Amino acid sequence: MTLKGRTIENLARDLARGAATSRALVEAALESIARDGSAFTLVAVERARADADTSDRLRASGVVPSRLAGIPVSVKDLFDVAGETTAAGSAILRGGPRAERDAPAIARLRAAGAVILGRTHMSEFAFHGIGSNPHYPACANPRDAARVPGGSSSGAAVSVARGQAAMGLGTDTGGSTRVPAAFCGVVGYKPTQRRIPREGAFPLSETLDSVGPLANSVKCCAIADQVIADQPTGLHPPLSVRGLRFGAPTDVVLDDMDDGVARAFERALRALSDAGAHVERMRVPDFARMDDIYAKGSIANAEAFAYHSRSGLLRQREQYDPNVLARVERGSGMGAADYITMLHERAAVIGNVDRVTAPYDALICPTAPVVAPRFDEVGEPKAFTRANTLALRNALLVNFIDRCALSVPMQSEGELPSGLMIVGETMGDARLFAIGEAVENVLRR
Repeated sequence: MTLKGRTIENLARDLARGAATSRALVEAALESIARDGSAFTLVAVERARADADTSDRLRASGVVPSRLAGIPVSVKDLFDVAGETTAAGSAILRGGPRAERDAPAIARLRAAGAVILGRTHMSEFAFHGIGSNPHYPACANPRDAARVPGGSSSGAAVSVARGQAAMGLGTDTGGSTRVPAAFCGVVGYKPTQRRIPREGAFPLSETLDSVGPLANSVKCCAIADQVIADQPTGLHPPLSVRGLRFGAPTDVVLDDMDDGVARAFERALRALSDAGAHVERMRVPDFARMDDIYAKGSIANAEAFAYHSRSGLLRQREQYDPNVLARVERGSGMGAADYITMLHERAAVIGNVDRVTAPYDALICPTAPVVAPRFDEVGEPKAFTRANTLALRNALLVNFIDRCALSVPMQSEGELPSGLMIVGETMGDARLFAIGEAVENVLRR
């Protein structure tokens, strides 16, 4: 038995007809983790087995709280899980106190019957999109061990791609679910921020942080969203891509694209057009303003510096990953006026982009303009910064304009993974899932 490539619907169907048990699924996941457990910072073996056995007993008595019941999932190392230390990928917090209660998203997963296998590897303090972390064994890309997994939800993506979890719960501040999903060949979802509670998750940017799943299909992400959201999406009728209008921005998002991603993207556009969608190249001029808006630093730089200073973490700066410390400390040069101006600029950009994109059902572009770089290409600080900026660039735009988005695999057999990002309207998550499933069906043909 394996979880690799299996959807939550498929696993739930096997459980329902007695073709699998929760304990068997957990043992399959643990067997894979035993071969390579680098996606995890903690594996709760005995708890997972006990929870699986409980799920099987409840199912036998007719109690099945959700489609996630009995299914193994992983959670990013920045969520509070009662009885566990929330290290957020750091050496500083690793020996800290244990959480007294579950974060709301974790509590909802438990109530839905999901079996939490353990905590997953992440970029320290969630502050880069490469996925490396000097404090833990390297978590390599499952498609090519010489390459990075993407971040910051690196282990979430890798655990799903390796068949060690059917869903990985992650967070996304500027691409942290979507970039590792694109680099590892799975689906990543960033919700409209306000829909899913962020309490009990170590913060990076209170303005931009969001909580979302990574899994093997769009439907898997929708099922997880139904469980963890404050405002679960209503069931949207299934859609065909025929007749849908997709805007394909040309500003910024196609710059510096490598040949493999460019080929995959053009192939995806042709496939959607051939299936009856209207694909229109269009301008979003405000995307080109981001360099100017963030000239002195970003919203995340400012808010991370404020939190790390206030919490006293920076008194132990020698224990930071240097690549993360540089990003946190960049916020020290930003004043209150700079920060407030950015927030005003953000509001203006949101209004402008909403008007430009109103005629379209969704925007589409590469999730990242490059495939996962090799570890040896990001070892030097300047090279790391260049690669990180490029990896996160397109996805970060979505957080800035307060939209929901999916990344779905668009590579062909034999190609390195790359993602097609599908961007919906603010609070248009239900329709985005329907659009995403339709696009996924076309790209998988």
